[in-house]
Amino acid sequence: MTDGKHFINDPTELVLESLKGLTLTYSHLALDEKQKVVYAKNTSQLRETQVTLMSGGGAGHEPAHSGYVGPGMLTAAVSGHVFASPTSSQVLSCLRRIYSPEHGTLVIVKNYTGDILNFGRAIERFKAERVSRNNEHDPKVEMVVVGDDVGVVGEESEDVGRRGLAATILVHKVAGALAAIGAPLDEVKSTAEFVCANAFTVGCALEAASVPAAGKPRHLGADQIEVGMGIHNEPGFRTTRIASARSLVSSIVDRIVSSRFLQRLPDLSERRDVVILVNNLGAVSNLEMGLVAKEAIEAV
Repeated sequence: MTDGKHFINDPTELVLESLKGLTLTYSHLALDEKQKVVYAKNTSQLRETQVTLMSGGGAGHEPAHSGYVGPGMLTAAVSGHVFASPTSSQVLSCLRRIYSPEHGTLVIVKNYTGDILNFGRAIERFKAERVSRNNEHDPKVEMVVVGDDVGVVGEESEDVGRRGLAATILVHKVAGALAAIGAPLDEVKSTAEFVCANAFTVGCALEAASVPAAGKPRHLGADQIEVGMGIHNEPGFRTTRIASARSLVSSIVDRIVSSRFLQRLPDLSERRDVVILVNNLGAVSNLEMGLVAKEAIEAV
C-alpha cells in the first residue's frame, strides 16, 4: 500500500477539524461537533418557510456535501469518516434539526450501500418517532437516491449497480432552488428524481486517492489513466496509456452517449438542451480543468 502526503494533525480528528475550518470561514454556517452536522444558521427560519433539504456521506469528497449548505441549496449536511457513511444516529440528529413539519424535508443520498442503509434507517426511525411522540399521522420526509454512473455498469446489468457521482451536485442545486422559491415537497422531489433519471456520468483518474493514515490501495503507472474509477477508489472499466485530453474526453462523451441508460430515454431524438457538468474531485488544477471543460463542450 503506497502512502500519500497530507496536511494533517491527527487522522482521527481530521474530518471534525476540517468541518470546523469550514464553519469558521463561512459565517452563514454552524456545526454540531458531536454529530458532524453542518447546518445553515437560519435553519429555524427555513423550517417555517420552505421545504428543507439534507444530504451527506463519507468525508474525502469535499466540498461535498457540507460545502453545498447555503441559500438555494442544502439546509444541512452530515459527514462520516473518510470514505465511510455517517451512522444512522448522525443522520437522525440532522433530520431532527432541520425537519419542517409544515413544508417537509427532502433527503438526497448517493447510491452506495452504507448510505442507503443508514439514511434509510434514520428516516424510518424519525418517522416512527414523530408518530409516537408528536401524534403526526404522516411525517413529510422523502428520500431521493442519485445513481448517475454509466461507467462500470454492464449493458445487461440493472440500475442497482449505478453509483452516485457528480450529478448529486445538480440535484442539490435544482432541488434547492425549487425549495427556495416555495415549491411543495412533491414537486421538489419529482424534479430531483427527473434530474437523477436524466443524468449520466463517467469518471476517470490519474491515480488512486490517498486516504489519510491508510495510503493508496493501488498505484497507476506514470503513463497510465484509469477510466471509470469510483470516488472511493473502486475499480474502473479500463486502464490505458494517457493520451491527449481531447482524445480522453471524446471517449468519455462517447461512452455516456452510447450507454443504454441514455439511449432509452423517451423522446431522445427531440431533445436539444444539455447541461454539461465537469467535476473535479480535488486533485486536478484549474488550468487543466479549463481545458477539459472546453473539450467536453466541443465534443457535445
